[in-house]
Amino acid sequence: MGSHSVEAIKAASGRLRGTIGESLADPLTGALREDDRVLLKFHGSYQQDDRDVREERRLAKLEPDFSFMIRIRTPGGLLTPEQWLALDAIARAHAQRGLRITTRQTIQFHGVQKHALKTTMQAIDASGIDTIAACGDVNRNIVVAANPASSGLHAQVHAQAAALAVRLLPRTRAWHETWLDAPPGADSGSEHEPHYGATYLPRKFKIGFAIPPWNDIDVFAQDLGFIAVIDDAAGALVGYDVVIGGGMGATHGDATTYPRLATTIGSITPDHVEAVALAVLTTQRDHGDRDNRQHARLKYTLDDRGVAWFRGEVERRAGLTFAPPRAVTFADNGDRFGWSEDANGRWNLGLRIPAGRVLDEPGAQWQSGLRAVAESLLAGTRAVHKHGCVRGELGEPDTAGDRAPMFRLTANQNLVIAGVTAAQRSRIDALLRAHGIDLHRRAGPVRLHALACVALPTCGLAMAEAERYLPTFVERIEALLEEHDLDDAPIHLRISGCPNGCSRPYLGEIALVGKAPGRYNLLLGADHRGQRLNVLYRENVDEAAILAALDPLFSLYADERDPGERFGDFLLRAGVIAPPRQRKIPTPLEVSA
Repeated sequence: MGSHSVEAIKAASGRLRGTIGESLADPLTGALREDDRVLLKFHGSYQQDDRDVREERRLAKLEPDFSFMIRIRTPGGLLTPEQWLALDAIARAHAQRGLRITTRQTIQFHGVQKHALKTTMQAIDASGIDTIAACGDVNRNIVVAANPASSGLHAQVHAQAAALAVRLLPRTRAWHETWLDAPPGADSGSEHEPHYGATYLPRKFKIGFAIPPWNDIDVFAQDLGFIAVIDDAAGALVGYDVVIGGGMGATHGDATTYPRLATTIGSITPDHVEAVALAVLTTQRDHGDRDNRQHARLKYTLDDRGVAWFRGEVERRAGLTFAPPRAVTFADNGDRFGWSEDANGRWNLGLRIPAGRVLDEPGAQWQSGLRAVAESLLAGTRAVHKHGCVRGELGEPDTAGDRAPMFRLTANQNLVIAGVTAAQRSRIDALLRAHGIDLHRRAGPVRLHALACVALPTCGLAMAEAERYLPTFVERIEALLEEHDLDDAPIHLRISGCPNGCSRPYLGEIALVGKAPGRYNLLLGADHRGQRLNVLYRENVDEAAILAALDPLFSLYADERDPGERFGDFLLRAGVIAPPRQRKIPTPLEVSA
């Protein structure tokens, strides 16, 4: 299917309806029609098949073992304990391999069969959640700094992000008519889309809100990022630095595609967030490449048109002039683990979830353990509203600030059990220990911060293993580090099954990007703050070659690092790697030049 075909499918879809209903009713195949597979993404789902058995089924003259991934929409990764229990029940009834926390602060279900797809969507809706615009050529799930202990103004930033998520929802009622059997309206199939138009965006669009000094959402990997500027003395949110044009995707062998860090274009006051977001989104809508999907992300529009032109167009559409960027400093782009107290006197427990997979496994019963925690929290608190939250006109939760117990998903595939009282802490600790979850005492720093995309067996783009390979590779790295007395080195490791970069590999101090089964590109030298890309160090190598390449580097690092110097920074300072093409975020002086 050519890139232009996607534009034609969107245009002829009747505002994303297509013939999905007819495809679902076809009993002769586990798949949807080709055009409907494109449109299904806007409804929050992808058709996939089990690649482990693809060849076996081909030889047996059977169609692939089709199933569907469903991704929910949870702006800022916020779930009530009641919603967590509902999602857990859905996973046990309709999905395979538990729940999967993604790098966009949401949940994916894998292995849902076609006959259960509609039932699953309806169960998700009954929980007070939906999957609208979780995928597709629209604004995706908005990510927000996860831990309420990051700032006393966390709730204010989160609420602003949630309001923006409502504003940027598509207006089509296709989701409600397709999955909930809602009656068609007078304008069904031709609804006015004020932000997206008849063919929506050229490609996906990602927004994130960061609260320094933590960059746990990797704000410079977003198409549009808002970096909170806080006056600590006054306890006030002064505004946001605005960054645009980040993106991780690339294609092997195509130099016209590349990862890019977002560029800072100026500073705004909090009341201008929606105007700027709409201006950036509609500028990309009108000027993004609709002929070549490989070249359709905002980062390419920005590089083709120039930062100055794009910033001017955003200012014109938003009706403002950007102020100079403020001095914003990040300390780390990882999550914090263990207990921390926030400004409201509530406690928040950061839990590492290996590769984001919430599943009962030998030695750690993640799914059962978190279910028990949610049940305990629900029993000890009264839900303020029917689902613990109220959905607005377009389905967006109205949160209860940072005081109510919540499950907060992180953009690093982890979980924060947030907003609990001091009295609830011991009960939560006991439940987790009873299920083999011991608050990370067994996890070293590399293991704590490692990320991996799903990859095989379900992702159709994967060229190599990622999630299933992560535990093995981490063990190899930990053993090698121990040989050099570096077992306490907090190195950020990321693995991606292909160059599209769902695990944000180009921001890893060590990263593997899949090239073929068992073979990867080895990239090194990003920083731990999410402000420098890594560079290719070895191409198309297997595990033995990767470890052989890292061994002398670990030795050099152990002998010559400065106190407190991180691995990625050391490699650059020592000249082991050359500065990357886009080494750092432009300074305010460079932006204004």
